[in-house]
Amino acid sequence: MLSFSRRFLVSALGALALAAALPLNGANAQPFAPSRFSVEVAGNGADVIFIPGLGSSRDVWQAQADALAETHRVHMVQVAGFAGEAAPASTEAMIDPLVEGLAQYIESYTPGQAAVIGHSMGGLSGLILARRHPDRVSRLMIVDSLPFFSAMFGPQATAATVEPQARAMRDQLIALDDASFAAQQNMGVGRLVKTAERRAEVVQWSVASDRRAFAQAMYEVMITDLRGEVANVQTPITVVYAYDPAMGPEAMVDGLYRGGFGPAANATFVRIDGAYHFIMFDQPAAFQAAVADFLR
Repeated sequence: MLSFSRRFLVSALGALALAAALPLNGANAQPFAPSRFSVEVAGNGADVIFIPGLGSSRDVWQAQADALAETHRVHMVQVAGFAGEAAPASTEAMIDPLVEGLAQYIESYTPGQAAVIGHSMGGLSGLILARRHPDRVSRLMIVDSLPFFSAMFGPQATAATVEPQARAMRDQLIALDDASFAAQQNMGVGRLVKTAERRAEVVQWSVASDRRAFAQAMYEVMITDLRGEVANVQTPITVVYAYDPAMGPEAMVDGLYRGGFGPAANATFVRIDGAYHFIMFDQPAAFQAAVADFLR
């Protein structure tokens, strides 16, 4: 649980309480009650929005929230349908409603603009948010995410060519029984988290997720190609990515991230070695230093 003295849960039932505590923009602004996510808010200072990745809990950011308590107001997002959070009424679209809801949330519950930090799908969502609503994002940290996830399949991949495979994977995930899905997640987590003692936690988040929400979000990540949009993002971007020899040649990994985000006008890159996808678990000190530099 959060250790701060000031803590709120934003939901359809809690928005009025939060509205009384945080400034609303506009004299006649109405409280915004997000339906696609909830938010825990803690601390005081400059606003920072933390978005977790596919199937993940907001708890992935707990160490960062604790470290920033005295200097920042931290907004820890929990995506509806992930890690035990109730699924949205419709799971036909996951990322777009999340992004638009975040834009409304920032407008309603911050001075109108905030720093945004997103991991994996959360990083992709942050990139879309900065592209569509540049006035809402003062700066963006993207943690181990690409503008087109499926570029990892090879330089010839396009949204159109991967769509059939992505659709098949989505449908297969939905059809799996609970035991088979849990076994699949346990088998794959070793490629995501290098720190063995944190793996069970990540698996549990996925297992507790609504299967349709999880599968649809995965599908959307696989077919979303923002490579042509990166050059149009004017928001300063810090790209933090992992490297470990198990991933293959350094040049290949560097090329994926630096090539993908290179066209951005204000992109900087931080590679953290000795980590897999969950950098904040595998190299916590180095990751916290990167967050501090980003917010400085």
